Amino acid sequence: MALRLQDKKALVAEVNDVAQRAHSAVAAEYRGLSAGKFDELRAKAREQGIYLHVIKNTLAQRAVAGTEFECLTPMLVGPLVLGFSMEDPGAVGRVIKDFAKENDKLVVKALAVGGTLYGAGDIDRLATLPTKDQAIGMLMGMLNAPISTFVRTLAEPAAKVTRAVKAVADSRA
Repeated sequence: MALRLQDKKALVAEVNDVAQRAHSAVAAEYRGLSAGKFDELRAKAREQGIYLHVIKNTLAQRAVAGTEFECLTPMLVGPLVLGFSMEDPGAVGRVIKDFAKENDKLVVKALAVGGTLYGAGDIDRLATLPTKDQAIGMLMGMLNAPISTFVRTLAEPAAKVTRAVKAVADSRA
C-alpha cells in the first residue's frame, strides 16, 4: 500500500525526531525474513527500548538529514530496517546481533554512533558496550578502590599488633 504525501511527511518527521534523541543506530537488511520472525525482532526491540522501523530509503535519507546519523545516508540501499537505541547505546547492537545469530536473513549493513559511521563488523563492539547500570557499577568500583585501599592501610598496623599479641599469648600457653 502506497503512502500518501502527508503520511510520508509524518513518517519522516517521526523518524527524524527519534534520530535527534537516539544514542546509536543500526541499518540491517531483512530480505527473506518472514513476517513472523520480523514480529519477534520487533518484540525484542520494544522490550529493550529500541525504535525499529522499516522505511523507504529515500524517506530514511530525509529523516536522518541534519542528525548525527546523516553519515548512514550512503549505506541506505536495499530493503533495510533502521533501529535506534533510545536509552542504552549498545542495546540496538545487542538485539540485532543476537537476532542475526538465529536468523541469517538479517544482515547488518552499517551502524552509527556519535556521528561516526562504522561497518557491519563493528556490531560486536557496539553490542559489548556496558548498559547504564553496568557503567555506573564500574564507575563506583573505580571510585571505591582507593578508599578501600586507604582503609586497609590504616587498619593494618592494628591488625599486626593484634596478631603479635595473639602469637605471644599462644607461645606462653
